[in-house]
Amino acid sequence: MGGRAVSASYVGACFCGAVELRANGEPSAMGYCHCRSCRSWSGGPVNAFTLWSPDSVEVTRGAEDIATYNKTEMSYRKYCRRCGGHLMTTHPPLNMVDVFSATLPDLKFVPQVHVNYAETVLPMRDGLPKLKDFPAEFGGSGEVVAE
Repeated sequence: MGGRAVSASYVGACFCGAVELRANGEPSAMGYCHCRSCRSWSGGPVNAFTLWSPDSVEVTRGAEDIATYNKTEMSYRKYCRRCGGHLMTTHPPLNMVDVFSATLPDLKFVPQVHVNYAETVLPMRDGLPKLKDFPAEFGGSGEVVAE
């Protein structure tokens, strides 16, 4: 109404619901990560990510229940200390926040790329670009590998 665009807002929570977060606007990118760290953390053969600018993601409830683990300076993985439910990963060197796609049930997941495909254990033939590691603008080689 009145010519103003309404920005989307997506609400998500941990497994038990103690921690709630909101992502505003639209993600900068969506895709799949095949690296060993993401596979181990997610408990699956691939991790579906949605990348947001840090100012687009806010914890709206239960901040005191968020715990953080960082194996490297690249990824600070956030989870609920009550239920262990995974929430998001901050990537300080990239100035991005990965809110796991399953954390935001109302966000339509539209993947655009596969990253760290050289480490895949689940080959996926979906026609999307498969990057050996990361895009060059994120410090990777930007090299595309065969599907």
